[in-house]
Amino acid sequence: MKHAFLQVALGGALGSMARYGVNILAGRITAGFPLGTLTVNIVGCFVMGLLASVIAQRGGQHLAPLLLTGVLGGFTTFSAFALDTLVLWERGATVTAAGYVLASVLISLLAVTAGLAVGRGFFV
Repeated sequence: MKHAFLQVALGGALGSMARYGVNILAGRITAGFPLGTLTVNIVGCFVMGLLASVIAQRGGQHLAPLLLTGVLGGFTTFSAFALDTLVLWERGATVTAAGYVLASVLISLLAVTAGLAVGRGFFV
């Protein structure tokens, strides 16, 4: 158990540094469009699917905290959201999957809006 937390911490640091690097490179390519975020979300989702499949088929669950939660969690949490949604869909819970997507996007946007409003009220 203790080792899993260390794996997540190490992986999270590596994933966060990778995301930061992608954002720096993307900022040099384009300004005004969140290309870095789009890139890490797409790449992170592909890698999440690939690693989840490999870990499930060939073993390696002991690497999940490092790779899936840590590295990919630090790189992009969108990949975890996408995998959770797909798992619900594949289990036949299509209404739940659709509700999860809708709730995640809408409630997250509302939460960001609320956070901005509260922050602006406190710090402006």
